[in-house]
Amino acid sequence: MSIPRIFLLLSAMFLISIAQAAPDVVRLGNLKFAHYGAVSYMKELAPKYNLQIEERVFAKGLDILPAIIAGEIDIAASALDAAVAGRASGIPIYVVAGFAKGGARIVARPDLNIKSVADLKGKKVGVARGGAQELLLAAELAKYHLTWSDQPGKDVQLFFMPFADLNQALLQKNIDAMCQSEPQSSQAINKGYGVEVIKPYDTILGEPVRALVMTEKLYKEKREIAERVLKLFVEATRTFQNDPKLAEKYVKEQMFKNQITSQDYQDALSNASFTYDVTLEHVQATADLMRLYGVGKMSITPLAGDWVRLDLLDKAKKDLKISK
Repeated sequence: MSIPRIFLLLSAMFLISIAQAAPDVVRLGNLKFAHYGAVSYMKELAPKYNLQIEERVFAKGLDILPAIIAGEIDIAASALDAAVAGRASGIPIYVVAGFAKGGARIVARPDLNIKSVADLKGKKVGVARGGAQELLLAAELAKYHLTWSDQPGKDVQLFFMPFADLNQALLQKNIDAMCQSEPQSSQAINKGYGVEVIKPYDTILGEPVRALVMTEKLYKEKREIAERVLKLFVEATRTFQNDPKLAEKYVKEQMFKNQITSQDYQDALSNASFTYDVTLEHVQATADLMRLYGVGKMSITPLAGDWVRLDLLDKAKKDLKISK
């Protein structure tokens, strides 16, 4: 074989090897909360699975849905409520795993002596629209037979605002209480301008599970990549479960840039936990309660069996030898 032909052959083999080694890019939509940390940590382990995770942080779960419609996001960490609302409006997504449980509190101003949900009658309560907190708040108010609206005239007046604005509104006494996520609710308590009223898990909804969602396109058309994504997710979650110090360091330094203290993080994770499991029953219960309380303003209630796909999760757990 002549020198030029050998050179061409070697060049071709080199280019092929580069192409084979190029990581597959997966675009992640995420939120800035302590219990979303393991999902964010996927970026660090991605090379092991020949993946590159491009993370984009949104203000709230509902904001991710337009990006999915636009084809800009492949997987997303979402409150189950936002995922249900998205599916009800026809967005082609599947729930493929859970990723966190808990992570919410109802917190009130210390000067108002609010001891229970019943004491919220006549009060102004802040909450982010379309997140787990809105449904949790609705379920609590219904349990105590209180009416609510974002307009005056009901027992409780709701003020819908971004998560990032709730603490400031409580501090400035523009609202009387808030249903807030972690670690922001713990921060309000630790800084003295909030007191815990309740962890709102004592209704028929129970402790909320956040959902990892995947586009139907990725699930159906890029199956091998989707399988690697779920293995990556399970390993990242397992790493956080097994190494709490690493989890705290990553969330504090990488996600929050040291804007939260160790105490904030510890308090937040005393009210939340990392997981990878979710059940059809919990997804359906969430959808049914959303319809009952008018959360998400859905015209239809999606059936969990039509859009929950846990086969990739089951395979990932089996491959990684995780029994529970």
